[in-house]
Amino acid sequence: MAAILLSPTLLVLGLVVVFPIIMALRESLFTSGTKLDANGFIVKGSTFVGLQNYTDIFKGDTGHRFWNAAFNTTFFTVVCVVLETILGVAMALIMHKAFKGRGVVRASILVPWAIPTVVSALLWKWIFQADGIANTLLGTQILWSTEGWQSKASVIIADTWKTAPFIGLLVLAGLQTIPAEVYEAAKVDGASVWKTFTRITLPLVKPALLVAVLFRILDTLRIFDLPFVLVGAHKDSVETLSMLAYDEAFNTRYGPAAAYATLLFIYVAVVAYAFVKILGADVIGEARAKKPGGGGKAKKRRATAPEISAAAATNTGMGA
Repeated sequence: MAAILLSPTLLVLGLVVVFPIIMALRESLFTSGTKLDANGFIVKGSTFVGLQNYTDIFKGDTGHRFWNAAFNTTFFTVVCVVLETILGVAMALIMHKAFKGRGVVRASILVPWAIPTVVSALLWKWIFQADGIANTLLGTQILWSTEGWQSKASVIIADTWKTAPFIGLLVLAGLQTIPAEVYEAAKVDGASVWKTFTRITLPLVKPALLVAVLFRILDTLRIFDLPFVLVGAHKDSVETLSMLAYDEAFNTRYGPAAAYATLLFIYVAVVAYAFVKILGADVIGEARAKKPGGGGKAKKRRATAPEISAAAATNTGMGA
């Protein structure tokens, strides 16, 4: 019955996910275009080259361009996700507080995330123009769309502004599941604000936070539209692996483009696997209860509020 009910979903996933991956892997083993054979005749179509498209990636100018794109991709991922996590948690804590006008604050914080990425990139492109608002406020003339640190900074600022609310939204959902009795117990025991945050809030909101960070890592590793629209193509300072694959495909070099896309796919899969294994991000939730040593199935019991409060008080180091 489970297989029958899941078969439509699995069929759709096979068509839109598995089949394109297999075709991309196949395309990466071929090269297409017009060339001359050994007799000097023009040959059109695809030619099987094996792993040559992969080996050519690491050679000469192509290798330099690939490693630069890989560095930019990793750099944007690390910096943007760290900044977005800090700001997202701060936004969640603000939105979680009970104060007058909280609904307006929540709506205003989520507006950047709701804006399409291309529209957001065009907005920030207007802000970062030579005569734009950014240079007016800074009182200087910075060419944000040219090669250099300024183009990297513009992408980081725009991406952080847009997607930090996403982390804030998921963390807010995690905060709302924490019982109020936990904080009341910590307050009675004299726990400081910082100790309450590090000993209670962070541990209890960790599952939601890890899932949010994982989603943002996977999304940033595939970043394309924001730097492409904001800064432009063929800029070494902001060129990413997705932009590199797009450029190869745009110039009808589909074999190398598929090779770049395959390497990016492997990179994303390895990062996701390592993140889940090392940090224990519970992406799909616990599917079944753990079996005890006796071999029988363990029955899960939801902890009561007094038990949670007692555990929280013990974690603060001030409980009896």
